[in-house]
Amino acid sequence: MSVQTFDMTDMAKQAKIASREVAQLNTTQKNSLLLAMATAIETNKEHIIEQNALDLTAGEQKGLSIAMLDRLKLDDDGISGIANAIREIVALTDPVGHMAELSLRPNGIQVGKMRIPLGVVSMIYEARPNVTAESAALCIKSGNAVVLRGGSEAINSNLAIANCLHSVLSEFDLNLNMVSVIPDTSRSVIEQLLKQRDYIDLVIPRGGEGLIRYVTEHSQIPVIQHFKGVCHLFIDKFADLEKAVSILVNGKTQRPSACNAIETLLVHQDIADRFLPMAEKALANNAVIVHACEHSQGYFSGATLATHDDFHAEYLAQEIAIRVVDSFEQAIEHINEYTSDHTEVIVSQDTSRSQQFVRQINSSVVMVNASSRFSDGGQLGLGSEIGISTSKLHAYGPMGLSSLTTEKFVVFGDGQVRD
Repeated sequence: MSVQTFDMTDMAKQAKIASREVAQLNTTQKNSLLLAMATAIETNKEHIIEQNALDLTAGEQKGLSIAMLDRLKLDDDGISGIANAIREIVALTDPVGHMAELSLRPNGIQVGKMRIPLGVVSMIYEARPNVTAESAALCIKSGNAVVLRGGSEAINSNLAIANCLHSVLSEFDLNLNMVSVIPDTSRSVIEQLLKQRDYIDLVIPRGGEGLIRYVTEHSQIPVIQHFKGVCHLFIDKFADLEKAVSILVNGKTQRPSACNAIETLLVHQDIADRFLPMAEKALANNAVIVHACEHSQGYFSGATLATHDDFHAEYLAQEIAIRVVDSFEQAIEHINEYTSDHTEVIVSQDTSRSQQFVRQINSSVVMVNASSRFSDGGQLGLGSEIGISTSKLHAYGPMGLSSLTTEKFVVFGDGQVRD
């Protein structure tokens, strides 16, 4: 389909028709389909890598950042990673058709809730061609059709992967519109896409804050929001300081460009004199830039004075804001003021304070004595995630298969009528 003849409304309409077909596939059929897709991607890896090379060359010419180019690149390991991610989805329990909360009413009817697909899910994303395959696999396993709109920087890679998926759908004699990749990368297409409320049931944007705000502001379709990840690490006065340093270093430096990386460190004043020198050494060894409050700045060579904006910042780099807090309560107040509802961590050996932290902080993931880097669908046992929700809709936090379904009421009777 050429860009000139591309019709967004028709694609969405055809996806809606296809969604009724994929919703009727049983678990065995879906798993067989996905295994064949994983194999097809491996079989066609040379072509996918060739098309990816075109995207990388164009990206370099456009001046894409090293981090963006790294996310864009596909090599042998990257292709294997995509195929293995699909196979991991095959191994997950199929949520569709699961019946829960079955109860007997006084009049003899039985009432339960059954998991059903959402219908058509649309993904709008940047740079990562693996999202094309993994989102398609998650949607198929959960009984949904998917409309994929990747960024211009990955268009050749995305179309090459989509061709593999379509070849398998054709082999299985299934509707190709179960997986649709928009070939037009212009901004106007996103505007058209976000108006397809008659055919698309949910939009999930994955990318920078600018993209997500644009989608949220312009969509006529429900949107899963995840503006940014300002994740906090609070070192309580009852913390094991060696554990605290390890969790800090892992959360900040293992992959600073990830949305689950630590951006703000809060330290209880009672242990600041002992912990901050340890933190300074660990952060300096990893070349982390520090923005520190007036009570902590003196511990860090070259640190700048932290501002209000620093505590709001999602650095996505080897950079961190640090504040010494007077009390447990002040730590809670700081987090509640600056949170992005992503992930918050407390390090404490005091169980009652940890439980209080869990109760008072309502971000989508709250952790006790563990790195924020575990805030990830795979690490939390969901398998591949399709996104992270920081909006309190039907899904909150990393979204796996179950989050791509909803529930309907099912009533079993034996001729009962209402008085």
